[in-house]
Order: sequence, then C-alpha cells, then structure tokens
Amino acid sequence: MLQPAAGPPLLVFDGGCPFCHHFAALSELRSGIPDLAIRDGRADTALRQALARRGYALRDGAMVIDGERVLHGAEAIAWLCARMQPSAALLQLLAPLMADGRRARRVYPLLLLARRLALAVRRLPLDPDAGGW
Repeated sequence: MLQPAAGPPLLVFDGGCPFCHHFAALSELRSGIPDLAIRDGRADTALRQALARRGYALRDGAMVIDGERVLHGAEAIAWLCARMQPSAALLQLLAPLMADGRRARRVYPLLLLARRLALAVRRLPLDPDAGGW
C-alpha cells in the first residue's frame, strides 16, 4: 500500500524534467485541489520502486495516487486538470485542454516527447532505475 485509502491525493512527477517540475509546482500552489501532496519520483527511490512493482513506471509519465487507485500518464493529468481551479496562466490554458480523457490521451505523447528532450538536454536518463536515454 502506497498511502492510506483516506489520505490526500498524491502527484508523483519526474523532478528531473523542468516541464514536469514547473507543472507540479503550479499544481501544488495554485490548483485548488485540497490537500494535494506532491512528490518527486526521481528523488524518492522507495516510492518510485513501489510503484514500479505495481506496474507503474516513472519513465511512462506522472502518476496520481488517490487512495488505492493509481492513475498514470494521460489519465493522471486528466484527473488533475478536471479538478484544478488554476490561477496561473499556463494552467488556465492546459487544464481545460487536458481535463477530457480522450484529448489528454491524444496530447500526452507530445508532453512525453517534450519531457524526453528536456531530460536529454540535461543529460538525465529517461528511466532513473535503468540509466541511459
């Protein structure tokens, strides 16, 4: 179990990616999701490996843990965006676009590509547990 079933939702993101880091910071500070906790999955090895044992790899995108449920990738972003009440301009643009699950699944591969490029520029591995790009 990653967190108590009644605990606050938890966003797990890749802190090595500047886009992910910025989104996570904005989500925590301005989203309006009550008690949203945020953890850098790249820095939190134990959490990242616990998620990997359940079949959720950080290399494949952000995760939201909501009780016993793990939402991954586009599903996690759609969950967040559907609940946001953003004040930041970037989130005001992104939230309505990504709140729809179908749209999120279409756009999310582009976000993963941007993440991959940002990590390559920073010379960080896509998968913190496997190394390499």
